[in-house]
Amino acid sequence: MAKKILVVDDEKLIVKGIRFSLEQEGMEVDCAYDGEEALAFAKNCEYDLVLLDVMLPKMDGFEVCQQIRDFSDMPIVMLTAKSEDMDKILGLEYGADDYITKPFNILEVKARIKAIMRRTAKRQETSTGTMVVKGALRIDCESRRVFIGEKEINLTAKEYDVLELLAMNPNKVYSRENLLNLIWGYDYPGDARTVDVHIRRLREKIETKPSEPKYVHTKWGVGYYFQG
Repeated sequence: MAKKILVVDDEKLIVKGIRFSLEQEGMEVDCAYDGEEALAFAKNCEYDLVLLDVMLPKMDGFEVCQQIRDFSDMPIVMLTAKSEDMDKILGLEYGADDYITKPFNILEVKARIKAIMRRTAKRQETSTGTMVVKGALRIDCESRRVFIGEKEINLTAKEYDVLELLAMNPNKVYSRENLLNLIWGYDYPGDARTVDVHIRRLREKIETKPSEPKYVHTKWGVGYYFQG
Protein backbone atom coordinates (compact mmCIF):
# COMPACT_ATOMS: atom_id res chain seq x y z
CA MET A 1 0.00 0.00 0.00
CA ALA A 2 1.32 3.45 -0.95
CA LYS A 3 2.48 5.66 1.89
CA LYS A 4 0.32 8.76 2.34
CA ILE A 5 2.02 12.08 3.08
CA LEU A 6 0.59 15.51 3.91
CA VAL A 7 2.77 18.43 2.77
CA VAL A 8 1.99 21.81 4.34
CA ASP A 9 3.65 25.05 3.20
CA ASP A 10 2.28 28.40 1.97
CA GLU A 11 4.94 28.56 -0.75
CA LYS A 12 3.25 26.73 -3.60
CA LEU A 13 6.44 26.18 -5.62
CA ILE A 14 8.04 24.38 -2.67
CA VAL A 15 4.92 22.22 -2.22
CA LYS A 16 4.86 21.43 -5.94
CA GLY A 17 8.53 20.34 -5.90
CA ILE A 18 8.15 18.16 -2.80
CA ARG A 19 4.95 16.62 -4.12
CA PHE A 20 6.52 15.74 -7.46
CA SER A 21 9.57 14.21 -5.79
CA LEU A 22 7.54 12.10 -3.33
CA GLU A 23 5.13 10.93 -6.01
CA GLN A 24 8.15 9.74 -8.00
CA GLU A 25 8.81 7.46 -4.99
CA GLY A 26 5.29 6.01 -5.29
CA MET A 27 3.84 7.96 -2.36
CA GLU A 28 0.38 9.56 -2.26
CA VAL A 29 0.59 13.26 -1.42
CA ASP A 30 -2.03 15.70 -0.13
CA CYS A 31 -1.16 19.40 0.00
CA ALA A 32 -2.29 22.20 2.31
CA TYR A 33 -1.28 25.87 2.21
CA ASP A 34 -2.34 27.21 5.61
CA GLY A 35 -2.67 25.93 9.15
CA GLU A 36 -6.43 25.54 9.24
CA GLU A 37 -6.46 23.57 5.99
CA ALA A 38 -3.66 21.33 7.29
CA LEU A 39 -5.56 20.56 10.48
CA ALA A 40 -8.70 19.71 8.50
CA PHE A 41 -6.72 17.26 6.33
CA ALA A 42 -5.12 15.64 9.39
CA LYS A 43 -8.50 15.15 11.07
CA ASN A 44 -9.89 13.40 8.00
CA CYS A 45 -6.97 11.06 7.27
CA GLU A 46 -4.33 9.16 9.25
CA TYR A 47 -1.16 10.05 7.32
CA ASP A 48 2.06 8.05 7.38
CA LEU A 49 3.86 11.38 7.82
CA VAL A 50 3.13 15.14 7.87
CA LEU A 51 5.71 17.57 6.49
CA LEU A 52 4.76 20.82 8.21
CA ASP A 53 6.16 24.32 7.70
CA VAL A 54 6.47 26.51 10.80
CA MET A 55 5.49 29.84 9.21
CA LEU A 56 1.91 29.44 7.96
CA PRO A 57 -1.09 31.75 7.49
CA LYS A 58 -4.10 31.50 9.86
CA MET A 59 -2.37 29.12 12.31
CA ASP A 60 1.37 28.51 12.63
CA GLY A 61 2.96 25.09 12.31
CA PHE A 62 3.61 24.72 16.04
CA GLU A 63 -0.08 25.21 16.84
CA VAL A 64 -1.08 22.80 14.07
CA CYS A 65 1.37 20.23 15.42
CA GLN A 66 0.08 20.63 18.97
CA GLN A 67 -3.54 20.22 17.88
CA ILE A 68 -2.75 17.13 15.78
CA ARG A 69 -1.14 15.62 18.87
CA ASP A 70 -4.51 15.89 20.65
CA PHE A 71 -5.89 13.14 18.41
CA SER A 72 -3.01 11.38 16.62
CA ASP A 73 0.63 10.32 16.96
CA MET A 74 1.24 10.33 13.19
CA PRO A 75 4.89 11.33 12.54
CA ILE A 76 5.40 15.08 12.00
CA VAL A 77 8.50 16.70 10.49
CA MET A 78 8.74 20.47 10.90
CA LEU A 79 10.19 22.68 8.17
CA THR A 80 11.79 25.85 9.55
CA ALA A 81 13.52 28.74 7.81
CA LYS A 82 15.12 29.76 11.11
CA SER A 83 18.24 28.01 12.33
CA GLU A 84 18.08 29.03 16.02
CA ASP A 85 18.20 25.99 18.30
CA MET A 86 15.30 27.20 20.42
CA ASP A 87 12.98 27.16 17.42
CA LYS A 88 13.94 23.56 16.75
CA ILE A 89 13.55 22.55 20.39
CA LEU A 90 10.21 24.40 20.49
CA GLY A 91 9.04 22.35 17.53
CA LEU A 92 9.94 19.16 19.37
CA GLU A 93 8.24 20.48 22.53
CA TYR A 94 5.00 20.63 20.60
CA GLY A 95 5.30 16.98 19.67
CA ALA A 96 7.18 17.02 16.36
CA ASP A 97 9.32 13.98 15.53
CA ASP A 98 12.01 15.78 13.56
CA TYR A 99 12.84 19.06 11.86
CA ILE A 100 14.53 20.15 8.63
CA THR A 101 16.00 23.62 8.16
CA LYS A 102 15.32 25.57 4.96
CA PRO A 103 16.77 25.79 2.41
CA PHE A 104 16.90 22.03 2.16
CA ASN A 105 17.99 19.43 -0.36
CA ILE A 106 15.01 17.35 -1.52
CA LEU A 107 17.17 14.22 -1.31
CA GLU A 108 17.69 14.93 2.40
CA VAL A 109 13.93 15.38 2.86
CA LYS A 110 13.20 12.05 1.18
CA ALA A 111 15.90 10.27 3.16
CA ARG A 112 14.58 11.69 6.46
CA ILE A 113 10.99 10.74 5.60
CA LYS A 114 11.98 7.18 4.70
CA ALA A 115 14.07 6.80 7.88
CA ILE A 116 11.19 7.93 10.11
CA MET A 117 8.70 5.65 8.38
CA ARG A 118 11.11 2.68 8.71
CA ARG A 119 11.47 3.33 12.43
CA THR A 120 7.71 3.67 12.83
CA ALA A 121 7.09 0.38 11.01
CA LYS A 122 9.76 -1.39 13.07
CA ARG A 123 8.27 -0.15 16.35
CA GLN A 124 4.83 -1.38 15.30
CA GLU A 125 6.27 -4.83 14.51
CA THR A 126 8.19 -5.20 17.77
CA SER A 127 5.66 -3.83 20.25
CA THR A 128 2.76 -6.16 19.55
CA GLY A 129 0.99 -7.80 22.45
CA THR A 130 3.04 -6.53 25.39
CA MET A 131 1.79 -4.85 28.56
CA VAL A 132 4.03 -3.13 31.12
CA VAL A 133 2.55 -2.44 34.56
CA LYS A 134 4.33 -0.56 37.34
CA GLY A 135 2.21 0.63 40.23
CA ALA A 136 -0.59 2.81 38.81
CA LEU A 137 1.22 3.09 35.46
CA ARG A 138 0.11 0.80 32.64
CA ILE A 139 1.67 0.78 29.16
CA ASP A 140 -0.19 -1.07 26.40
CA CYS A 141 2.50 -1.56 23.75
CA GLU A 142 0.11 -3.00 21.18
CA SER A 143 -2.13 0.08 21.08
CA ARG A 144 0.65 2.49 22.19
CA ARG A 145 -1.56 3.79 25.00
CA VAL A 146 -0.54 4.79 28.52
CA PHE A 147 -2.72 4.91 31.62
CA ILE A 148 -2.31 6.15 35.17
CA GLY A 149 -5.01 4.26 37.04
CA GLU A 150 -8.06 4.51 34.77
CA LYS A 151 -6.99 7.80 33.21
CA GLU A 152 -5.40 7.68 29.75
CA ILE A 153 -2.32 9.89 29.39
CA ASN A 154 -1.90 11.64 26.05
CA LEU A 155 1.76 11.28 25.02
CA THR A 156 3.41 12.40 21.81
CA ALA A 157 4.94 9.68 19.62
CA LYS A 158 8.46 10.41 20.86
CA GLU A 159 7.42 10.69 24.53
CA TYR A 160 5.80 7.27 24.20
CA ASP A 161 8.85 5.79 22.45
CA VAL A 162 11.16 7.00 25.24
CA LEU A 163 8.87 5.64 27.96
CA GLU A 164 8.39 2.26 26.25
CA LEU A 165 12.13 1.78 25.70
CA LEU A 166 12.96 2.59 29.33
CA ALA A 167 10.05 0.55 30.75
CA MET A 168 10.89 -2.52 28.65
CA ASN A 169 14.43 -2.40 30.06
CA PRO A 170 13.91 -1.58 33.76
CA ASN A 171 16.88 -0.32 35.79
CA LYS A 172 19.05 -0.10 32.67
CA VAL A 173 20.61 3.36 32.46
CA TYR A 174 20.58 4.98 29.01
CA SER A 175 22.78 7.98 28.29
CA ARG A 176 21.20 10.92 26.50
CA GLU A 177 23.29 10.05 23.41
CA ASN A 178 22.03 6.44 23.50
CA LEU A 179 18.42 7.59 23.71
CA LEU A 180 18.96 10.11 20.92
CA ASN A 181 20.38 7.39 18.64
CA LEU A 182 17.81 4.71 19.55
CA ILE A 183 14.69 6.88 19.43
CA TRP A 184 15.56 9.58 16.90
CA GLY A 185 18.08 7.62 14.83
CA TYR A 186 21.77 8.02 14.06
CA ASP A 187 20.99 10.40 11.20
CA TYR A 188 19.12 12.84 13.47
CA PRO A 189 20.87 16.25 13.48
CA GLY A 190 19.70 17.39 16.93
CA ASP A 191 21.59 17.24 20.21
CA ALA A 192 21.11 15.69 23.65
CA ARG A 193 18.99 18.60 24.92
CA THR A 194 16.19 17.15 22.82
CA VAL A 195 16.18 14.12 25.15
CA ASP A 196 16.05 16.33 28.26
CA VAL A 197 13.06 18.22 26.87
CA HIS A 198 11.16 14.99 26.22
CA ILE A 199 12.03 13.47 29.61
CA ARG A 200 10.82 16.65 31.34
CA ARG A 201 7.55 16.69 29.44
CA LEU A 202 7.07 12.94 30.00
CA ARG A 203 7.52 13.38 33.75
CA GLU A 204 5.05 16.26 33.79
CA LYS A 205 2.46 13.90 32.33
CA ILE A 206 3.04 10.63 34.22
CA GLU A 207 4.56 11.66 37.56
CA THR A 208 2.54 13.00 40.50
CA LYS A 209 5.59 15.05 41.50
CA PRO A 210 7.87 15.49 38.46
CA SER A 211 10.70 16.70 40.75
CA GLU A 212 10.43 13.44 42.75
CA PRO A 213 9.77 10.86 40.01
CA LYS A 214 8.50 7.35 40.75
CA TYR A 215 8.99 5.95 37.25
CA VAL A 216 11.61 7.75 35.12
CA HIS A 217 14.73 8.48 37.18
CA THR A 218 17.97 10.33 36.52
CA LYS A 219 21.35 8.73 37.16
CA TRP A 220 23.34 11.92 37.60
CA GLY A 221 26.16 12.29 35.13
CA VAL A 222 25.10 9.13 33.29
CA GLY A 223 21.55 9.22 31.94
CA TYR A 224 17.99 8.04 32.57
CA TYR A 225 16.35 4.79 33.66
CA PHE A 226 12.97 3.30 34.54
CA GLN A 227 12.60 2.16 38.14
CA GLY A 228 11.81 -1.56 37.95
